Amino acid sequence: MVQFRRACLTLIVCLPALSWAQQNPAPPAANEQPQVASPSSPQPSPAAPAATEGRIHLDVVVTDKSGKPVSGLDLKDFTLLDNNQPAKILSFHAFDGTVQKAEPPVEVILLLDTVNLPIQEVSNNRQRTDSGLMSQQTPGGLSFQAVSIARQHIANFLIQNGGHLAQPVSLFVLTSQGLDLQRQPLLDGNELAAEASQRDNKLRSLSASTGMHGAVENYQFSVQMMKVIAREEAKKPGRKLLIWTGPGWPLVDSSFWGLTNADQKTLFDTIAQLSTRLREARISVYNVSSGTDMASGAYESFLKGVKTAEKANSANLALKVLAVQSGGSIYGPDNDMIAQINRCVKDAGAYYTLSFDPPPAAHANEYHDLKVTVGQTKLTAHTNTGYYNQP
Repeated sequence: MVQFRRACLTLIVCLPALSWAQQNPAPPAANEQPQVASPSSPQPSPAAPAATEGRIHLDVVVTDKSGKPVSGLDLKDFTLLDNNQPAKILSFHAFDGTVQKAEPPVEVILLLDTVNLPIQEVSNNRQRTDSGLMSQQTPGGLSFQAVSIARQHIANFLIQNGGHLAQPVSLFVLTSQGLDLQRQPLLDGNELAAEASQRDNKLRSLSASTGMHGAVENYQFSVQMMKVIAREEAKKPGRKLLIWTGPGWPLVDSSFWGLTNADQKTLFDTIAQLSTRLREARISVYNVSSGTDMASGAYESFLKGVKTAEKANSANLALKVLAVQSGGSIYGPDNDMIAQINRCVKDAGAYYTLSFDPPPAAHANEYHDLKVTVGQTKLTAHTNTGYYNQP
């Protein structure tokens, strides 16, 4: 058991650090007024927000009580709170998906996760085990049947409506060998579905790590692949919806291993860097899962932003945590994954972008809570729940 703990500890803390440009906030001009694109009259489609040095850009989806995205709001309807203090909105654009369309259009990334699908041995225990795992499932060997079912769900989504997609879609496949990426986003769902079906033979030969040690390996590997996606998508303009299929990687509670101060610092830096990279790449993470996937609410204990290295936990990098913190959503598990994906894609239509200047930071990776509220009752704004400020 001691050797197992040491091996898991090594896997957890040896997440390669991301590098990204440090923020250098520029002070706002004394009389600077918000840049507003009014939804009240037709206008040319606004381009992606300009990369103003130091400025924080947010994509905001506003939903009604039923979860339907709401369009037609204006700047005056929004309030932005940074660490519970009002922040001045410096630019504002409204998109309704019809008259006011984003340019470039919002990209939908469908990711088929073959590494973390429910497989032979499934654990219903949602409490921390003696291994420190709070996982939805315990790996026991890749099931081709589970992969094939998940791929079919995706294919059925792609070919609905005659294969005419509302948004350009990219298809990513996560295997034990890494990320298999489609060449470019397409609006032809039939072509994408045909390409997905051609991958079945390739996926049939893959295998997954087994046992508890394998679960920790899957966690480390999956987080690393999320970093790769964030890094590559940051090179492309525009907003992206990353729809991750399946339950995601095992939720690992690193407090079980008693990390050293240096280990905690490494983990904290990884959390801050991945959060920053996802925000800068304009990625909202969504998680959809089928009725065969195990649901777990354990992630809800780790949704608050991590302010210090001492509070860092491997569970802060769980897929569902990243989804909530990035302004995305979690759907399922149920037997209608197509409906789940459609709910995610609706968020690509009506949404808003706004920007603000963060206050001066006292130190690196200074965490700030973010909250966007809408004046109208029964409306909820979904966006990044926080950011890491840099001096």
